[in-house]
Amino acid sequence: MASSLPGTGAPSPAGAGYDEDELDIAAYLDAEADAEAETPHSPQGQSLPALALGALGVVYGDIGTSPIYAFREALRPVAEDGLERAEVLGLLSLLIWAVLLVVTVKYVLFLLKQDNRGEGGILALYTLVRLAIGRRSIPVLLLGIAGSALFFGDAIITPAISVLSAVEGGELVAPHLAPWVVSVTVVILLGLFWVQKGGTVRVSRFFGPICLLWFLVLGLAGLVQIAQHPSVLSAFSPWHALTFLAHHRATAFIVMGAVFLAVTGAEALYADLGHFGRKPIVVAWFALVMPALLLNYLGQGAIVLRDPASIEQPFFAMIPAGLLAPFVLLTTLATIIASQAVISGAFSMTRAAMQLGLLPRMRIRHTSADQSGQIYVPVINWALLAGVLWLVIDFRSSEALAAAYGLAVTGTMVLTTILVILYLKASGRLPWPLLLGLVPIGLFELSFLAANVVKIPAGGYVPVLVATVLGLMMWCWWAGTQAMLLKNLRNAVSFESFRGSIERSAAKGTVEVVPGTAFFLTADPSVVPSALLHNIKHNRVLHDRTVLMTVESLRMPVALPEERIELEVISDRFARLTLRFGFMEDPNVARGLMMARARGLKFDVMSTSFFLGRKRPVPAPGFILDRMQRNVFALLYRFSADPTDYFRLPRNRVIELGERVTF
Repeated sequence: MASSLPGTGAPSPAGAGYDEDELDIAAYLDAEADAEAETPHSPQGQSLPALALGALGVVYGDIGTSPIYAFREALRPVAEDGLERAEVLGLLSLLIWAVLLVVTVKYVLFLLKQDNRGEGGILALYTLVRLAIGRRSIPVLLLGIAGSALFFGDAIITPAISVLSAVEGGELVAPHLAPWVVSVTVVILLGLFWVQKGGTVRVSRFFGPICLLWFLVLGLAGLVQIAQHPSVLSAFSPWHALTFLAHHRATAFIVMGAVFLAVTGAEALYADLGHFGRKPIVVAWFALVMPALLLNYLGQGAIVLRDPASIEQPFFAMIPAGLLAPFVLLTTLATIIASQAVISGAFSMTRAAMQLGLLPRMRIRHTSADQSGQIYVPVINWALLAGVLWLVIDFRSSEALAAAYGLAVTGTMVLTTILVILYLKASGRLPWPLLLGLVPIGLFELSFLAANVVKIPAGGYVPVLVATVLGLMMWCWWAGTQAMLLKNLRNAVSFESFRGSIERSAAKGTVEVVPGTAFFLTADPSVVPSALLHNIKHNRVLHDRTVLMTVESLRMPVALPEERIELEVISDRFARLTLRFGFMEDPNVARGLMMARARGLKFDVMSTSFFLGRKRPVPAPGFILDRMQRNVFALLYRFSADPTDYFRLPRNRVIELGERVTF
């Protein structure tokens, strides 16, 4: 099932080679079609090792930096009265089994198989549930909104805590720089967000090799410490975890909230599925990432057992003093890569939400001519920067930020588990053995969520606040859009009755017929577009060829070639054209028109006009909550991106006709 709501607004790429004031339409259409000829999200053509290396830099950047702070924060609640060997082994066992159960079993072995035409992530899973149910479901919609809103909450915390943790490691090299930690962090983050507008495709080529070196160093550092204290390997036994929880009931709840830091970034495995495919992500996990993470956590446990003073920074304590400076530099690069992955994910999430009608159109700029996934959303970029800088300046340390971290991630993971159970149940693919396997993991995640809820007063309110604001905005936009569509439907004029009337008027000469082709964009091709009605009413003009053009956003990430275009020739004067794009694609009308012309739609590109109906929503009186919701929608609508940019239409060929709509 498709949605006819317009989604994302994407301006033409910089340097496209045309002047909007003197535009050659044919050249414009050809250039735009060629620029979009590649298949989005297609990893074909690259070897498995190359894709696995790329996955290291994008997919595993976030979870790869968790060892910097996860074990340290898990130790703090039980270290006040001194640490015992059983406590260290118990915490290590909790970390190990969190990685094995949540990341390996749930995401790598199971969830990566639940894809939507090769795409993953919370919104892709939401669309799978929606399609499996076969009808609109408000509870499922709310789950999708909540999950995507929580993702944005995580997106402002990850860069802050990751970079701050790395810079804090510099204090071990130069203690006198401690007062400058926040300032250096702010400078790094300003540079990181500043380079987004230029695109990261060139820089990202170095992400994979740097992360390869990072994970090798993580594993080697841990292996050296394990060799000196091999008894730490007994932490693989879950008995240590169960014993710890039984003997530390008072602090176990707090510890679980810190243990969860070890699996932050697991959502990226699923969200980035479309960029690399399942096999490279799985290979990278089992061949390098998981062994490196587990070895490093065990190494941190070994050095804490040997030297209890290392509890303050067990991650950096594993490194010899002579290698600490280059290691801090490598750590900083790794945290920047982790932050970049989250920022890029926020851009992709925004585009998908717009295509699904959950957010208003925003200006999107493509930063690569070769990779369709390389996009830049200015509004999101600067909003994230403002939020990240606020967190760094307000909390001032990674230890303080750890309280804010985790709640958004745990919430998203729990919602993912709920959605996947709903999807499997609705599609008839939920046997009892599988359900029994998912329940323990769900309970494990619920315990993490409950442990993070108690952190709300200490900083956990940050992702909750961000997610609440964004979630309400998404709901207001979706509900307002539905109300506007209902209003338009009530006032709609059937196209079939209109066509007979207008053709008789044209034959009698009461309406002047002018040469050329007019494309009228409409959400519902069965009714007359408002722009066409206004053009007839006020200008008394009908073009020789009139095409009702609908751009649909599918509940699939990428439209198949046979789904892309549908052309219906109604008469010599009228035709319907439907262009379909997936929710992970940009709706490029120029490309669709070239395909339509190849399918037999006759039009002279030099005598073509595009008519857009611009509606100004005016909230009607009502209950206070309804009025507030509609006012928010009207405000968002006002700041929505220009539909001319969104559809990539030539500006000097666009005619906009506006009207006020009370809803």
